[in-house]
Amino acid sequence: MLRKKLVTAVAGICALAAFTNVPARAADKIVMELKCGPVVINLRPDLAPKHVKQVRTLAAKGFYNGIVFHRVIDGFMAQTGDPTGTGTGSSDLPDIPAEFSSEPFKRGTVGMARSSSPNSANSQFFIMFAQGDFLNGKYTVFGEVSSGMNCIDQINKGEPPANPDKILKMSVR
Repeated sequence: MLRKKLVTAVAGICALAAFTNVPARAADKIVMELKCGPVVINLRPDLAPKHVKQVRTLAAKGFYNGIVFHRVIDGFMAQTGDPTGTGTGSSDLPDIPAEFSSEPFKRGTVGMARSSSPNSANSQFFIMFAQGDFLNGKYTVFGEVSSGMNCIDQINKGEPPANPDKILKMSVR
């Protein structure tokens, strides 16, 4: 009886360790095709499961295909995900409650954009060009660029850019 309890406890601990330290699965990545090439984003459902689910759903539906980077601030971040290209639009899905974490905003971090309300994230997101400690704990981190950051660096800058780059296609992998 004790052996069975011990085996069950060890199995549970191993399962928990495997869950928390598991490398990104195929479904934990999205790929954005830009004019420069592909950008791979590792999603972080461990930090923001609701945000990851929303972005996956929208990407699978083709929502992001053709959407421009409407706000690109050199040395800060590139923002996209607004179907109107103005910074005020969103998808037809409900807004998502904040999922703030202690994960820092640094180069390559992908965070959800929102209005002044912490619970207003929907479809817009941004990719950091550099460290942004002032965002820590105030915006939801849901991913990190694992390859293609050189393409993010080449996105046309501006608020809005005169000739905005766009996501050619975004897919779940």
